[in-house]
Amino acid sequence: MPHHDEIATPRGPARVQTDLPAGPPVALLVLGHGAGGDVDAPDLVAVRDGVVGAGVAVARVTQPYRVAGRRAPAPAGHLDEAWTAALTVLRGRFSGVPLLVGGRSSGARVACRTATAVGAAGVVALAFPLHPPGRPERSRAAELSTGLPTLVVNGDRDPFGLPAAQGPVQVVVRPGERHDLRGDPAGVADAVLGWLRGHGWATA
Repeated sequence: MPHHDEIATPRGPARVQTDLPAGPPVALLVLGHGAGGDVDAPDLVAVRDGVVGAGVAVARVTQPYRVAGRRAPAPAGHLDEAWTAALTVLRGRFSGVPLLVGGRSSGARVACRTATAVGAAGVVALAFPLHPPGRPERSRAAELSTGLPTLVVNGDRDPFGLPAAQGPVQVVVRPGERHDLRGDPAGVADAVLGWLRGHGWATA
């Protein structure tokens, strides 16, 4: 059964939904949502369903602005601050296992920006928004340069662009998918699970 609770942050309470594997977890994967979305997005739920059975504890974090009922995202600094506070508590709950951070779209950006500071071992970036639609000159590629193993899963029809694989950044391209990755969420989950297993962060 999933465990739901709230974690106090400097930006208000964040809501956390935690799903545990049947046995002791081999890793903790913490996922954030998109700017106007929530943690029940099809790709996030599919990833949760796909990896819990492979020994991974999954915590999906709802940012304080969404808990408060707002759709417009908080400033980046506020998002990062709230996320970091929630991660500090979650790391304490799951000490001794690798911490993996990620999310979709805005949540992926937050995870990338804070990955080193929170002590993450790797990053899972779903629908990473490389640039605003129609504005390729405003690239956010630098946010992916964390130095950590990073998996990007993006659709080839995403108007926010398609990041390039470089160094420890692996990119899986989903044919026909747009930014919402709704066409084949199970395929997204399979890509994440395969990557986790390749790094020893999930059971076979």
